[in-house]
Amino acid sequence: MKTGDLVSCTLGGETVEAIYITERDGMAVLKLSSGYNIGLPPTDVRFIGDAQERKAEEPLIIQDSTLPELSIISTGGTIASRVDYRTGAVTSRSTAEEIIRAIPRMASVGQYRTRQPFSILSENMKPSMWIELARTIYAEIEAGVRGVIITHGTDTMAYSASAVSFMLDTPVPVIFVGSQRSADRPSSDNAMNALCSAAAASADLGEVAICMHGTEHDDFCALHRATRVRKMHTSRRDAFQSIGTEPIATITYPELAVSPAPHAIQRGAQEPVLNDTMEERCALFSYYPGMDPAILDSYASYRGVVIAGTGLGHVGTTLMDGIRQLVRNQTTVVMTTQCLSGRVCDRVYDTGRDLLRAGVIEGEDMLPETALVKLMWVLGQTDEPGEIRKLMQESQKGEIVRRSAYGL
Repeated sequence: MKTGDLVSCTLGGETVEAIYITERDGMAVLKLSSGYNIGLPPTDVRFIGDAQERKAEEPLIIQDSTLPELSIISTGGTIASRVDYRTGAVTSRSTAEEIIRAIPRMASVGQYRTRQPFSILSENMKPSMWIELARTIYAEIEAGVRGVIITHGTDTMAYSASAVSFMLDTPVPVIFVGSQRSADRPSSDNAMNALCSAAAASADLGEVAICMHGTEHDDFCALHRATRVRKMHTSRRDAFQSIGTEPIATITYPELAVSPAPHAIQRGAQEPVLNDTMEERCALFSYYPGMDPAILDSYASYRGVVIAGTGLGHVGTTLMDGIRQLVRNQTTVVMTTQCLSGRVCDRVYDTGRDLLRAGVIEGEDMLPETALVKLMWVLGQTDEPGEIRKLMQESQKGEIVRRSAYGL
């Protein structure tokens, strides 16, 4: 048997058909119709037919010129994935056009122009790609599209969305969308997420956001502000959650009705502006008990460092000398907290006051990863220490909530 051959096997007393993928560790690896792989002894697998090209005829895309013109910018990820039958793996190879063909109802929501600046797994994303992405989005806005959809892998989508948010003032919705489960799985969330993102891109909104399942059910998607969202689960369909605030909108499914929240920025509230300079020599690390102070030496050449401290924003006293040295060497140090709720306040305990005297900037209630991206952006705008501090402690794109829900 060879890759792609049609075979049969017995599971739970029933004969089922599958596609032969390969032999691994003495087992035949098969792709079931459910989308899942299974390993069986080769003797339990029966050959049915030769490998054939299993590509369905591509449906014709009919664009309705009366619908809003939307731009789909494809960067890769699970939402743009398909099965590679050589390995049984899901690979990111689809173009934006293929996404539309795979989800015919997209044609009833808008008409689309498509761009693909790159196609990568999101863990391979780099700040230089954020800049390229922001420029691509800006060009589409200048071309007059009603909204922009960016397909992106979920693992680093919050970083990319946050980076674009800082670099870009947008009068139209800029919607990042991904999926937790690939299209070949019955529980895939790709079609619903894509449709909801298209509805959001047509709505009365004017900011950068992430659109993903709002619950584990197929009832609605939540739209999260780019600077206040985090992926909170490895595989749940509702993995993305707004932290310290509510989503800026919900999109019901299958109706695709968009309901913006009162704090959402409205369409046309700002003119398109691109400030796409970022300083890549920045780092983020999380403090842990017993951390070797020598670790700080590796950041000596960095222009900025974000620390995810404990509690109100603390590190062990053994790190204080190293932090002071970083600040003396013109490295901007920003303190955030590992806690998901609440804000940094380094005026309560001696350690915090020592950090403030050392020149550390309080990160308010910013998420550590958002603080990192913001610091890259701020250092790309100015070298002046006072202006850096001012920009870091002012909310630029909703990343700082002035009043926490409970206490400080």
